[in-house]
Amino acid sequence: MKYFIATVLTKGKKEEIGFYAEDKKEANSFAKLKFSGIIIKVVEGKEPLEEQFKKFKTELLKNISKKKIKPDSLIASIRQLAVMTNAGISIHDSLNEIASATDDEALKTVFTKLADDINAGHSMSASMENFRFELGNLTIAMVQLGEKTGNLDESLYALADMLEEIRANITKFKKAMAYPRNVMIAMAVAFSVLLTYVVPQFKDIFEQLGADLPLPTIILLTLSDLLTNYGPFVVIAIIAGVMTFKYLINNYKHIRYGWHEILLKTMLLKNIIKFSTLSRFTLVFSELIKAGIPIAEALDTSIDMIDSLPLKGKLKSVRMTVEKGGTLNKGLSETELFENMILQMVRAGEDSGTLDAMIQKVAEYYKMRFDAIIDGLSEAIEPIMLFIIASMVILLALGIFLPMWDMGSAVNGR
Repeated sequence: MKYFIATVLTKGKKEEIGFYAEDKKEANSFAKLKFSGIIIKVVEGKEPLEEQFKKFKTELLKNISKKKIKPDSLIASIRQLAVMTNAGISIHDSLNEIASATDDEALKTVFTKLADDINAGHSMSASMENFRFELGNLTIAMVQLGEKTGNLDESLYALADMLEEIRANITKFKKAMAYPRNVMIAMAVAFSVLLTYVVPQFKDIFEQLGADLPLPTIILLTLSDLLTNYGPFVVIAIIAGVMTFKYLINNYKHIRYGWHEILLKTMLLKNIIKFSTLSRFTLVFSELIKAGIPIAEALDTSIDMIDSLPLKGKLKSVRMTVEKGGTLNKGLSETELFENMILQMVRAGEDSGTLDAMIQKVAEYYKMRFDAIIDGLSEAIEPIMLFIIASMVILLALGIFLPMWDMGSAVNGR
């Protein structure tokens, strides 16, 4: 949202009023509608510091209060919606019925608002756009598919199956991460206790020596002082830093893009993000093609549900290639995301007229690759975990024993 300043003439006095709008056209319409008097001009201006702070506080509180719908509740509600739609019950009544029966407050709020919007004449997918955070991109993409094909119930059944598959992958990921996470938490707690209660005991001894301390000891004593004297402030700073970072990621696209690029260059994470994205993209794309949606439209819908901005940008180029008359195979090749085997499968599908079947096989292949990465995640993390633990132990050992060895050498030299 951009900041605009409207100069309004009211009762012979000029008044400047600031407000937010998407662009100049929307700003002019908003000014004419909201402000009484003569609108002299509407210009884009510099956002005052006070307004920036107010906006930051509002967005921050809004992000904190946002709650995602529990996966189990969402899957159950989607299945209920599919059954009720298939039975001929109106979407409005179905949404209200599910909202009144659920115990999930986030689901109740979202479905009640969706029912109100539909009653006001909006489409279900358009109403869902206001709840992209709570519902997820995949849910909106599949509802759009159902509206385009006229088979909303079938799309909802397929959506429930996809969400169950995603939940199963998340569960596998959490199980794979449980052991390394617990070990690292235990080590961090032990290390913090040593820094808080044990290292300060040696500090007095080292100060009495009056000798130059080695680097590991200086690092250890600095960390100990930080935890002992400023522990609560460190915790507050970390929490504030995380909240601010989340705010920046959610509200500034260029920062979110940069963060996503970093993740795509991070060991282990890059393959998880890449193959999970390609798995979901090809899965939705195959469903759309199978339903008879034109390739360009199917690409639009499939790309919309991608979270990673760099990958989203690359796949958008496929849409442009197809729109200009190029083949799907050529567009996919230009992204450099797909292996040669996949490109050959797509080319064969285009030549033989069985593109939907081939894309489905591609989706199965990427699902298999993603499952393999998740299954091997625990083993892949172990070397990193051992390296971190070893570094902590070595720092602690060298930080305490190096000065002791220097003391022993000094005593023997006498």
